[in-house]
Amino acid sequence: MKTLIQLTLIFTLCCAAACKRGELSQEPLQSEIFTVNGEGFEMVLVEGGTFMMGATSEQGRDCESNEKPAHEETLSSFYIGKYEVTQQMWEAVMGADFNPSFNSVCKECPVEQVSWKDAETFITKLNILTGKTFRLPTEIEWEYAARGGNRSRGYKYSGSNRIDEVAWYLDNYQKEPYGTKKTTHPVGMKKPNELGLYDMSGNVWEWCSDWYKKEYHHNGKSVHPEWPLKGAPLYFRRIIRGGSWGGSAKGCRVSYIDYDVEGYRDEYGGLRLVLEPDTVQLDY
Repeated sequence: MKTLIQLTLIFTLCCAAACKRGELSQEPLQSEIFTVNGEGFEMVLVEGGTFMMGATSEQGRDCESNEKPAHEETLSSFYIGKYEVTQQMWEAVMGADFNPSFNSVCKECPVEQVSWKDAETFITKLNILTGKTFRLPTEIEWEYAARGGNRSRGYKYSGSNRIDEVAWYLDNYQKEPYGTKKTTHPVGMKKPNELGLYDMSGNVWEWCSDWYKKEYHHNGKSVHPEWPLKGAPLYFRRIIRGGSWGGSAKGCRVSYIDYDVEGYRDEYGGLRLVLEPDTVQLDY
């Protein structure tokens, strides 16, 4: 009887431990590490799938009109940066004399004061150096990855419903200061999302490749971004996602959409890379 009780206890403890592990882990995600001028960076495989994009229920009353209605999107697999592009990686591609960051001397902090056009220049040089096809994410890719892809648990922010667990934003960025201006933070300090991606909420805004295609007002007139009017490209805007150290919790939500003109740069904006899947052997 004593032996039977002991075996039962061991079995119960093992089951409990297995269940606990099952809550926290799944099959490991495939990732690839690349090096450019001695600086390594990791890209994580996001397996394709179908998801609801936009004003889903967990976003609550915070949703704005450009997030509505929630709608279904399907996309193929792609690789995305585990971290935002750091100052160190930027310098490896562009040179130490061309680091535009406001919060300098924090090499593991994300590069910022980067316009959409700056990001494209960086990516062009990176592709030449590596022979790969990196690019900015589409808006759909960005949101799918921020939500955790096909491992999503339906969080409001990228990786949690508690923003302080996953994001540097207006209410907490001064608690652990880094760099000359004490604004951004080294990547990867907060909790990752379901795909193991860091800082998709907060730290810096991340440029997407897409045009912002909602109508907007200029000089009292309703203007569409694709409106073929001379001079209108000045007001054409690209989508940015994820919120920043200087913004509210609302802007850090996975469905929040913001935008800016291609040439605009400030201390709140950076980038994250996507890699075309046909340039890497995918092992399913």
